[in-house]
Amino acid sequence: MNSAFEKIFSGLREGSVVPYLGAGALNGVIDPNTGKAIPADSDSLIIAMNNGKPMAPKLMYEFPRAAMNVELKRGRKAVNNFLDATYRDTQWSTSALHQWLARQKLPYIIDVNRDTQLQKQYATTPHTLIVGIARLAGGYRFRLFNYDGASYSAIEQEAVDTSLPILFKPLGTPLPESNYIASDADFVDYITELMGGFAIPSFVKRMRQNKRYLLLGMRLNRDTDRMVFSDIMFGADKPSGWALIPHPTDKEKRYLDRLNVEIVNADVADFLTAAEKWHGSLAAA
Repeated sequence: MNSAFEKIFSGLREGSVVPYLGAGALNGVIDPNTGKAIPADSDSLIIAMNNGKPMAPKLMYEFPRAAMNVELKRGRKAVNNFLDATYRDTQWSTSALHQWLARQKLPYIIDVNRDTQLQKQYATTPHTLIVGIARLAGGYRFRLFNYDGASYSAIEQEAVDTSLPILFKPLGTPLPESNYIASDADFVDYITELMGGFAIPSFVKRMRQNKRYLLLGMRLNRDTDRMVFSDIMFGADKPSGWALIPHPTDKEKRYLDRLNVEIVNADVADFLTAAEKWHGSLAAA
């Protein structure tokens, strides 16, 4: 087994490595009724939002730009309705990666997708959910929910049970209520407050010190994605972790080198294959 994978799985087991899930984490997830893949990356989200057709080239550059255009023309509700229909109202097949992660009983997972796969895998496990929000007149840029094994209830920072697993959805989720970071205006506000420390709960700021990160299905060719990751992983250990990126671009290499994150030329399928071998070797030991 690749030596990087051995370090990754050992770190996950002891809780010192935090998974950070990007669009590629949803590879293979489909609508069983139609066979269509879940929209997850920027291009697929834009096309789905535009009734299956590409938008103008300048809008295809990045989903937040396209979402801003829709918001300006049709109102914010149009963007929210699209995301609700996509992630709340459509039943998707189950992700093998999310199943595997839930079985590991990890203390902290970050998921920058807006779907509910991770929450569904934790449907019988009490946990704390952190959801990113934006464009408020002051206040924190997150909402906190306690999940008791059956339902969510809003909770304040001071009342959080820090012994429970933490699911952090920076860009939002439709459950238990619809909150999304989607358009350019959302990201400008959210990243500004993230940099200022107002988008991360205090208990996470304490807990994240000296952690390392495992980027799964996350490409880093866009400024918004890089800025969100850089601020969320602030206080990481050195070296800071691993990014599973097949055929990384020069931009990704430079950025991750600057953060002291090692690139592993692999994808989510490779990770799951390695996970099976790792568990097999533990069982044989």
